[in-house]
Amino acid sequence: MRRICLTLPTNRPCTATIAAVAEEAAYAAEHFDTEVHLLILDSCTAPAYTEHAEAVHRISGDSRIVVHHLDEARQRDFLRRVIDRAQAVKPDLLLDLMLPDGVSYGACTNRAFLVAAALGCESVHRRDSDSRYQVVNGRSVFPVHHELMSLGRHAADAARHVTEIALDAEHMDRKVVMVGSSFVGELSVDIGEILRIDPDVYHDMVGLWAPVHWSGEQKRRLVDESFRGAGTDAFAGDHSTLTVVDPMRVDMCNIAFHEVHEHVPLPPATDTIGSDYFLTHLVHDAALPGVLHNRNIVNFYTGERRTDSGFMAYQLRFVKFLLSMLYFNFVYDQMGRTGASLLDERGQVRASAVALLARESAGLDRSENVHRLDVLDAAYRKLGGRYAEFADFLWQRRARLLDEARSDIEDFALLVEAWGPLMRAAALTSVAPAPGRQP
Repeated sequence: MRRICLTLPTNRPCTATIAAVAEEAAYAAEHFDTEVHLLILDSCTAPAYTEHAEAVHRISGDSRIVVHHLDEARQRDFLRRVIDRAQAVKPDLLLDLMLPDGVSYGACTNRAFLVAAALGCESVHRRDSDSRYQVVNGRSVFPVHHELMSLGRHAADAARHVTEIALDAEHMDRKVVMVGSSFVGELSVDIGEILRIDPDVYHDMVGLWAPVHWSGEQKRRLVDESFRGAGTDAFAGDHSTLTVVDPMRVDMCNIAFHEVHEHVPLPPATDTIGSDYFLTHLVHDAALPGVLHNRNIVNFYTGERRTDSGFMAYQLRFVKFLLSMLYFNFVYDQMGRTGASLLDERGQVRASAVALLARESAGLDRSENVHRLDVLDAAYRKLGGRYAEFADFLWQRRARLLDEARSDIEDFALLVEAWGPLMRAAALTSVAPAPGRQP
């Protein structure tokens, strides 16, 4: 029986999502020969955590479904034991990168990767607390269906279970390491109001995540498809493609990984949207097989984003994402040029090659990011109102933001270098604390 980890990281109340993901776990157990470890990584405060614990208690008993509901204290205890076992250098820094004080989309998923290794799971399937499943004829459309049909199989075998094949014959002997889809509903990044206020300003801002040398037409196409997922079309029937998956076609609320996450982690940057998408680019650039399907998840916005504090926090995450692209555009470009050389003789990703590129990118001239901040300052001021207030906030943090963007890529390089020993240590570490030890 295969063992998988279906994970839901959350820092907000989401009892309905927990119940829905539990239904997906039940679907996987019932329709596939699978033991599902449902992992809820909970960073909520006590009231919400208690609500979640009650939701977990209501999950129907099934010997094939094992639920792990870990608060931050238990996560920290597990991480400390893993880091100690790995005898890692800079252990305190690594702990901070794995469980930082701020919001980190990459770090929460990295924790899931390590816990999955400890649980003996062969794959990790991630969902998000601000999303839900499509429902057709009273039944939820679960992405795990396609994930378990293909993930971990050799591409030649997976080809029998997909609708379409768009993979070169030379890659058919490799394993499918990623299966994913996208979302329908609201934009994945909460900047739709900017588009409504001033489409030209929206274009200028979103276009900043493109490589600086791209033509105006290339940037326009990027802006037109950014953050929109699969649009608004409802699910009308299954379609899946065996291919080298375009990173722009998948979302991290609807994705599963096999093996590749054991070799390279996600960037642990805090308060930075998009920091959890690195592996989608790595899989693409290394020409590793994947499956793209159409069981899109529904994205929605939580009320917190509509508050003044939520607005400021989210705009900061958007800005930090744009600044991170100075470094990641370089890494993605170089990975694309390297191609299959990113893999070793066993067809596994060479973490050392990724770490080297990340460290090399840290030395880039920061004038491109100075330009980004100049464009953003003008754009936010033109939008007026609370956007102009955010521009004042941004102006005061310019130097700090430039430094943070560089240190974030350096931290990523450090974590990549430490990742192999951490994964091996995790595989030997119990998720539960030792008897008599309180996290």
